[in-house]
Amino acid sequence: MNYIQSILFLLLAIAGIGLFIRNILKIRRNILLGKEEDRSDNSSERWKLMSRIAIGQGKMLVRPIAGFFHIIVYVGFIIINIELIEIFIDGIFGTHRYIGHHVLPASIYNFITITLDILAILVIIAVTIFFIRRNITKVPRLNSKDLLGWPRMDGNLILIIEFLMMSALLSMNAADYTLQDRGVSNLVGCFPVSDFIFGNLFSSFSSESLHLIEKSAWWFHFIGVLFFMNYLYFSKHLHILFAFPNTYYANLNKKGRLNNLESVTKEVKLMMDPNADPYAAAPEGTVPEKFGASDVTDLSWAQLLNAYTCTECGRCTSSCPANITGKKLSPRKIMMDVRDRIEEVGRNIDKNGSFVDDGKQLLGDYITAEELWACTSCNACVEACPVLINPLSIIIDMRRFLVMEQSAAPQELNMMMTNVENNSAPWQFSQSDRANWTKE
Repeated sequence: MNYIQSILFLLLAIAGIGLFIRNILKIRRNILLGKEEDRSDNSSERWKLMSRIAIGQGKMLVRPIAGFFHIIVYVGFIIINIELIEIFIDGIFGTHRYIGHHVLPASIYNFITITLDILAILVIIAVTIFFIRRNITKVPRLNSKDLLGWPRMDGNLILIIEFLMMSALLSMNAADYTLQDRGVSNLVGCFPVSDFIFGNLFSSFSSESLHLIEKSAWWFHFIGVLFFMNYLYFSKHLHILFAFPNTYYANLNKKGRLNNLESVTKEVKLMMDPNADPYAAAPEGTVPEKFGASDVTDLSWAQLLNAYTCTECGRCTSSCPANITGKKLSPRKIMMDVRDRIEEVGRNIDKNGSFVDDGKQLLGDYITAEELWACTSCNACVEACPVLINPLSIIIDMRRFLVMEQSAAPQELNMMMTNVENNSAPWQFSQSDRANWTKE
């Protein structure tokens, strides 16, 4: 019987891990559809930034309540999954708590199991509070129109999954502890929380029933981990994985500094070169380089990584002055739209082998010009993001396309640029009159 269970365990593990790797490679391919951008500089500073922001949760406690409970879930998720090591050993070899019996001293193993027990109940409390905040007290940033439909369901579903997985862990430990207390199995581990919650209930069960509960919860927890791992592909909770590379490859420049467009730099150098022929035809088959971005493949790979990392927490949107004053702009929606579009492009490639024009693009079909021009470029969204996502860089690149490729800037901006071109100043009077104010 143990032989059959071990084979089943291995088959499920191989299938689950294989599907997870396949999905991660798809996302990697989608991200690399973006333009090249060098983010390899200052590696020591990048490691420090990742350690402080992603590993140390450095920006979460700006909002103390949500930050505190998120850290509980984060620490619990990381440490509780240490249990997976023992689950894999027991699953493959048909053993029972092999590490506790044969690897670690009883004192150390008891300390670990007590810690896991406490963290499991803390995670249950935290996700319950998060569920209440989303669905009962209805925190505004978690109930805006950006999250209608699947995003709202996704947020609730992940909380339910985490609740069930932690409950399965506690019930497995309680059933096992009761069996050990009866002398049915050798005593190993200490589970005070599990025993406190389920001990009185399980004490009336037969040993056969308890063994069934223990094994069922064990399998539920294992399959739940595989399901959760592959559910990430469809969920905002990809940030569990991508927060680390996203913070490492974050933009290290000052927030107010905008990047230069290489395509514009080339044009300026061409105009300043006295030996260059501005009317020379481009080599046959070449496509002129686009100014700005109208679709996801015009963005850089770092910007697409930003989109996949977005947690949909809404801190950016709740900090955005344009959104607060009723404008259409939502930085969270910008990131969600970029992710939805790159996923659509990825599915197109999966279906056709290479991208086939679908008549859509990010600008217009997902993000409107009204949203882009509502942005004040204040960087509030960038400052608010707990994982260093930069919605502003995407907005700026798309506005560049509107201005330089479509001449579609607002009237006020067009007037200013015309004045700069004609008068060398943003004001509508000639250069000869600029010093008239001194005569008074």
